[in-house]
Amino acid sequence: MTTTARDLTDYLARTARGDRDAFAKLYAATSAKLFGIILRILNRRDIAEEVLQEVYVRIWQKAGDFDATRASPISWMAAIARNRALDEVRRVKPVSIEDTPEAMDMADPGELAITGIERNEDLQRLLKCLEALDPQKREMVLMAYYRGESREALSQRFGSPVATIKTWLHRSLAQLKSCLGK
Repeated sequence: MTTTARDLTDYLARTARGDRDAFAKLYAATSAKLFGIILRILNRRDIAEEVLQEVYVRIWQKAGDFDATRASPISWMAAIARNRALDEVRRVKPVSIEDTPEAMDMADPGELAITGIERNEDLQRLLKCLEALDPQKREMVLMAYYRGESREALSQRFGSPVATIKTWLHRSLAQLKSCLGK
């Protein structure tokens, strides 16, 4: 069954009144298209999935602002998705270990002794900064970045949604970066 612009307009109007069923139908009819827009901009499925969630939260909150005389419903929602994805691209992020796998490379056995001493001092600083983290967050960081556990596995282990795990990891890495920068 195809969904028409009239159907989408109706779903948006009902969503503005808090109709969850209409919102579910709106999501089912438009999520694939909006996800495609977001994914083309971000090129990362995991981030695109999170941004898609945020887009639908915004649609839920702003459905009453939709004006069918100014835009089609899909154009209005696509603009929200596009703008939110572009905001994500523009946002300055700390570099993640996931984005720089070379950070985990082992030292060359033939390196100079002074380099080994410097590495040992860096390791001691890192361990001190890790100790400053909440014990649960420290365990999560080590499991994710030392043992290579996925966010999904961490989500199951800690009984929290994947998005929450990602936020905790992001904040913990920012705290480590701040500590190491001192």
